[in-house]
Amino acid sequence: MTSWFVYDPKAPLLFSSSLFMGLFLVFYLIYIYIYDFNRLRTLYVLLFSFFFYYKAGGMYFILLIACSVLNYFLSKLLHWAKKAAIRKFLVTFLVVMNLGILVYYKYTNFIIGNINAVFNGDIPLQNIILPIGISFFLFQAISYAIDVYRRQIEPASNLLDFSFYLCFFPQLVAGPIVRAKEFLPQMYKKLVLTKEDMGKALFLIMVGLIKKSVISDYISLNFVDRIFSAPNSYTAIENLLAAYGYAIQIYCDFSGYSDMAIGIALLMGFKLPVNFLTPYKSKSVTEFWRRWHISLSSWLRDYLYISLGGNRLGKSRTYVNLFLTMLIGGLWHGAAWRFVVWGGLHGVALAIERLLKSYIKIPQNIITRIFTRIIGVIITFHFVTFAWVFFRAQDFSTAIDLIGMASKVDFEQEHWLAVIDAYKNVMIVLLSGFIMHFLPNFFVQWLQKIFTALPILAKALVIGLVLWLVHATASSEIQPFIYFQF
Repeated sequence: MTSWFVYDPKAPLLFSSSLFMGLFLVFYLIYIYIYDFNRLRTLYVLLFSFFFYYKAGGMYFILLIACSVLNYFLSKLLHWAKKAAIRKFLVTFLVVMNLGILVYYKYTNFIIGNINAVFNGDIPLQNIILPIGISFFLFQAISYAIDVYRRQIEPASNLLDFSFYLCFFPQLVAGPIVRAKEFLPQMYKKLVLTKEDMGKALFLIMVGLIKKSVISDYISLNFVDRIFSAPNSYTAIENLLAAYGYAIQIYCDFSGYSDMAIGIALLMGFKLPVNFLTPYKSKSVTEFWRRWHISLSSWLRDYLYISLGGNRLGKSRTYVNLFLTMLIGGLWHGAAWRFVVWGGLHGVALAIERLLKSYIKIPQNIITRIFTRIIGVIITFHFVTFAWVFFRAQDFSTAIDLIGMASKVDFEQEHWLAVIDAYKNVMIVLLSGFIMHFLPNFFVQWLQKIFTALPILAKALVIGLVLWLVHATASSEIQPFIYFQF
């Protein structure tokens, strides 16, 4: 029983765990009774958020509290300041402070390693453990400070409200990155949970569980991890399928978490922004970033790309700004050059697309629209999948080995049938993931409406079936969400 309340680094608290489901049920039963008492509700959720972060990341919840206090009071000073020079100093200090915390925990050893490599040094690496989800809550703090500086929002009324915004547990450790101007107003109005909201919330949670626990974890453990650990030990077909497998694995993992986060928040009466819109349906890399991790891509656009000058300083500078934004976005994902390469590839693709768009004009009719959509989706998906290899591989040599092996693939039917037969269950789950992703939006919405219209007992039966499916396919160890490391 005490293990429920003590942090275990080998079993951090995850949305997909049975422990979280049990704890959330108890939490929610109390929550619905204090739903209408604003101050009490805020305090109750905040305390549970600190507990959730402790169970997910250990004693770093103290860092979370410290960040909340510092950002609240300094942003208040920023709001009260009248002189432009003082306001500029304060917002700069806030941004540097938050980035400094991020750099220390996330990039210290990366910087030391590169200094040693360039100057043949022997500076010892530091024993620094990365706090879970640190990039997400610090990016929220930065956006809050900049919005206060730009006079786009009024600051939170008090420390309790600001801490609630920064530490709200459904999106605390892996997003979506929530803007204060979207979230704070919800705190100050009467929360209403309609039947439609309840149905949508439960539907999103079930879909998220299936994506994460049934599809992503199974593909990862039984196929992708094995191939990426030793590409040269497997056939060309297996390497190619591993790249496709990781594409659907990371989508189901991250979008599954986002679905659960949005669903859990909606059960509590709060609406979080959509974070994924079937990104592999994109006909260009530009469109992909409007559909993938939307809260991050819009954050990078509004607080980095526009701050660099956006498209206001001429075409050449626009291309440079796009490239730099994605390069920094790649580094945000991890302290390794392979993430920089991944971001750089996307930056180059965005710049090339923008350049070609200004010179190539395609006649607009139904045939060309369908044709360019199909060709665009195929090319974009394969480019994104190619770039994912650098994102997933442990190092550059592994990425090059996997790409090299995959490039040797042949199209002999018996070779493909042999591989598919050897991984029958994996291929079924892999195919199911792609089918789930490419289902028409209207069909998904129709399923959601049907579920919402079901009587309570029927809903309970469906939820029970999903939980049984998750339990039946679960591995012996719960797999952490991929984006927890960021």
